[in-house]
Amino acid sequence: MIGENRRVDASRTPDAAPRTAPPVRVSRARRLATPGLTLAAAAAAFAYVGTVDPNEPGHYPVCPLLRLTGILCPGCGGLRSAHAFAHGDLITAFGANALAVVGYFVFAGFMALWLVRAYRGGPVPRLALRPPYWWAIGVVGLTFAVVRNLSFGSALAP
Repeated sequence: MIGENRRVDASRTPDAAPRTAPPVRVSRARRLATPGLTLAAAAAAFAYVGTVDPNEPGHYPVCPLLRLTGILCPGCGGLRSAHAFAHGDLITAFGANALAVVGYFVFAGFMALWLVRAYRGGPVPRLALRPPYWWAIGVVGLTFAVVRNLSFGSALAP
């Protein structure tokens, strides 16, 4: 019918933009829940290791690699390092396991970034490193494990 006023559905026309749902607003408390609980779990672990001394025998299991072969793994001395770190003794912590102390500071930096971004409503930080960086981290860990078992690297042994 000529002159009839037809209603055109814009969603059916090929030039129409697809409809998207409006962004969901998440409360600040909800955004802070996951990083906050992660930080609380790490703090609880450090509090436990800080109160139960790993230097006294019988509290923690012995490293299986150390027990079977006598070789120090990259994690050997990590609990003693965490105990000293929890007490604020960075020199002793570094002497027990230097790689672990570096890991504590990397973790603290990551947590600070995560908490700030969650507070501001930004994206969650991702560990999206290129493969060469992951290989470099592996080489550093392997080198640390080998050097601390050699005579000239005995300063790195716990």
